Amino acid sequence: MSEGIETNTDGPILEVRLNRPKANAIDLTASRRLNEIFSAFRDDPQLRVAIVTGAGDRFFSAGWDLKAAAGGEKSDSDWGVGGFGGLNYPRNLDKPLIAAVNGIACGGGFEVVLGTDIIVMEEHARFALPEINVGVLADAGTIKLRRRIPYHVAVEFLMTGRWMDATEAKHWGLANHVVPKGQSLEKAREIAKQRASGPPLLFPAIKQLLRHTETVSEHESFELHDALSAVQKVLRSDDLLEGARAFSEKRDPKWTGK
Repeated sequence: MSEGIETNTDGPILEVRLNRPKANAIDLTASRRLNEIFSAFRDDPQLRVAIVTGAGDRFFSAGWDLKAAAGGEKSDSDWGVGGFGGLNYPRNLDKPLIAAVNGIACGGGFEVVLGTDIIVMEEHARFALPEINVGVLADAGTIKLRRRIPYHVAVEFLMTGRWMDATEAKHWGLANHVVPKGQSLEKAREIAKQRASGPPLLFPAIKQLLRHTETVSEHESFELHDALSAVQKVLRSDDLLEGARAFSEKRDPKWTGK
C-alpha cells in the first residue's frame, strides 16, 4: 500500500481501494499516486477493467482532504495528469472503469465516481457536492453532472450542496445498480469479469466514440466514427471475423484482440 492506496490484480482486472482513515479523503500525494495507478492501467495491455472502491462501510471517499487544505494545499495544485483523483480528465483511458460505492461519496470523491463508466452503489451510500459551503468550485462536478442528469436537478444539487441517496441516484440514472450494504464490490467484480471476457477492441472503440461525439451532431458523429483509430481497429480486426464465425458455428468466440 502506498499513500493509503491499495491495488490488487485478478487476471485482467485491477482493483483500486482507497484506505485512508477516517474518510478515505485524498490529499495531493494520494492524488498523484492515483494518477500513476490509472496511467499504468491504461498502458498495460494485460489489464482490461478497473474497479475503484473505498475501505470500510461508511465512506467511499470524502474527497479533498481538508486538513491538507488547511495546511496549505491549493485547489489549483498539480494533482496529476488526470486531475484530482486521476479520473477528472484522464488522457485516452479507453478501458472500462467501475465504481463500487461502499458509502458516502462527496466532493472530490463523488467526482471520482463521475469519472467511471458503471456505478454500483450500496443502498446506504450517498452523494453530495458540498464545496459551495466552503467556498470551493466543484469544477469537474459542475462540468460533468449536467451531462449525466437533467439540468435543473444538477444545478440545484450544485448550488445547495444537498445529499442524494441511492434511490434518487438510481432514479436519475447516476447509479447503474443499487445493492445491499457490503455487496458493491461483489457486484462490481461480477460485472468486471463479464467485461474482461468480452472482445477487447470493442470497449476502447465504444469509449472513444462516446467521448468524441458527446457534443456534436449525429451527422458529424458518423464522420468522426470513420476517423477514430479505435473504431478502425475493430473494422479491420480478426476478432470481427471471429465473432461472425462463432455465431454461425454456435460456439463461444475466442477473442485475440487482433
